[in-house]
Amino acid sequence: MRLLIVVLAALSLSVSAADITVTSPDKSIAMTFTDKNELAQYAVSFNGKTLIQDSKLGFTFLKAQPLYRDFKVTEISRDSVDSEWEQPWGEQRVIRDNHNEVLVRFDHLTDKARYFFVRARVFNDGFGFRYEFPDQGEKVITRELTEFWFTDSHKATAYWIPGQARERHEYEYRTTPLQQMEGIVNTPATIVYDDGTHVAIHEAALVDFAGMSLKKEQTGRLVAKLSPRADGTMVRKSGAFNTPWRMVLVGDEATDLVNSYVMLNLNEPNKLGNDLSWIEPGKYVGIWWCMHIDLCTWGQLDGAGKPTGIHGATTERTKHYMDFAAKYGFDGVLVEGWNVGWDGDWIANSELFSFTQAYDDFDIKTVSDYGKKLGVRLIGHHETSGGITNYEAQMEDGFALYQKMGVRQIKTGYVAHGQNLKRKDADGVMRYEFTDSQDVVNHFIHNIATAAKYNISINTHESVKDTGLRRTYPNWIARESARGQEYNSGWGAPNQPEHLAIMPYTRMLASPMDFTPGIFDFEYKRINFGGEEHGLQKHMRPQTTLAKQLAEYVVLYSPIQMAADLPENYEAKLEPFQFILDVPTDWEVSKAIQGDVGEYIVQIRKERKARQYSGNDWYLGALTDEQARDISVPLTFLDAGKTYEAQIYRDGDAAHWADNPYDIVIEKRRVTATDTLNVRLAESGGVAVRFKAL
Repeated sequence: MRLLIVVLAALSLSVSAADITVTSPDKSIAMTFTDKNELAQYAVSFNGKTLIQDSKLGFTFLKAQPLYRDFKVTEISRDSVDSEWEQPWGEQRVIRDNHNEVLVRFDHLTDKARYFFVRARVFNDGFGFRYEFPDQGEKVITRELTEFWFTDSHKATAYWIPGQARERHEYEYRTTPLQQMEGIVNTPATIVYDDGTHVAIHEAALVDFAGMSLKKEQTGRLVAKLSPRADGTMVRKSGAFNTPWRMVLVGDEATDLVNSYVMLNLNEPNKLGNDLSWIEPGKYVGIWWCMHIDLCTWGQLDGAGKPTGIHGATTERTKHYMDFAAKYGFDGVLVEGWNVGWDGDWIANSELFSFTQAYDDFDIKTVSDYGKKLGVRLIGHHETSGGITNYEAQMEDGFALYQKMGVRQIKTGYVAHGQNLKRKDADGVMRYEFTDSQDVVNHFIHNIATAAKYNISINTHESVKDTGLRRTYPNWIARESARGQEYNSGWGAPNQPEHLAIMPYTRMLASPMDFTPGIFDFEYKRINFGGEEHGLQKHMRPQTTLAKQLAEYVVLYSPIQMAADLPENYEAKLEPFQFILDVPTDWEVSKAIQGDVGEYIVQIRKERKARQYSGNDWYLGALTDEQARDISVPLTFLDAGKTYEAQIYRDGDAAHWADNPYDIVIEKRRVTATDTLNVRLAESGGVAVRFKAL
């Protein structure tokens, strides 16, 4: 009889499973938490149709009991928010935060000590949820069980790159049916249904935790896959803690994903105080491209220990770049390869880098003083080659030196193939870490917070992916975390024409990115260390038109944009160069107004002046994949009643990325908000337009 009562009680719990639902303010998205079958689960509907079916929540631990089975859910609280806040810099000055929130608690049916909370916030364009744990002593997480189990996966296409792989996040995107996702997948990952529903999975506020990738376990079911620590566990936590937000963007169109600010809204407000005047958006040039195309070198010596004779970071070369920057109004000059440690195999020799000792042919004070007279700042560079412990031991000294020299921005690098970032533990044992592991995530935040003490902003390359922490740490001004322009220099397979037509809907959802656009010479020669000149194999260079290079400045958002090519290549093409000189990097309003994932995008932005108020000029950038296309853009976004001079930089009639990339037409016409812009984009082409208010 007693056994029968227990069975009936269990059946009763299963049948009366609680459903706790929170909807978006416009009711289009509904997120439901349930304990159906005594499992901790959630589900999501969009426009009345199930998008994510019952999906598991929970974790397993090294020693503690797992959290997912035999749980009952109860509602704790609700809240609604509709407010606005301002970015100190950004693609959109004023951000609206409009969401409904629910906090639920999952309690184990028999063990009262086993419980956890989930807080969910649902916006009109997506949702986020995070786990919140009370103080239960030390927790060592071995698996996160969070699922994203999509319905009708046979009707969906996925855009994705590998996660936790050799080249970090530097891969071209793969386009496959959702059911054919393979291995571990990085986020943001984007899914497009046949009916037009667009979804992107990512995370927000990644702090003191492992980065989340995804793994396809079965048809339509994606499971969180945390980046492991060096010891094989995933996360170590003590006391009460919250996880990062698991975030999903949802929209009816591809542009809905681009125009979402859910990720920023899920992050904490600025922690750096009210005076952020030292964080300076702008444009720069640098001693960089010449090293990628072998016209100069990072180190003084080649692999055999002999002088290359073409060291890039010299005092005289830096002065030349500063002269160019001053002449054309650039804010700074990036100098890579100035410090000791680059000779030999610098990728392997991370322990040899000094962040204060210059090579004998580079006088950092001389170039800094020279730049100050011209109104051009030196932009610093710290390449670590993944040597985290070596860098942390010298980091403050490096920041102090740069602060003394007037440096406001530093580009950092973590080139370490296979994600073998080197970190010594408390016992002095060298550990090898993934880019997104908990300890490395914490290193990046330590780097940003320490830089802020010296009024320095950081542009991180080869870094952990962006999860919106630029809101909390506004000096995290840009990062790479993607396959950038350097792959077009001829030393590796170049980015395919569709690459930039996919990134706005994938990587750029995490925004911003230091892609380093603006290559003007597609016929450069590489020179080996012996002085012999040799050409490139056909098409081993940017697979774009010149107009598309200009469009990148509007489409690929960054508050710091580089004019990446050599100074002489710009002076040889001053007319198209004018667009780079004119285009801002800080915006009042941004909006993607047309586009499809992997095909094309039309992006508009309105300039922001002096941070406090809107400017008058609008800008438009559009680019396409390998398919030529005609676009028709109503100019209704322009201010009503105003007349503008449209300064148009478009592909010529004969333009083609492979055969005639230089064919560009530059023209001007008067327009108002009642006009329409009709433009042909060549194969892998683009258009860039400045609408100058008259």
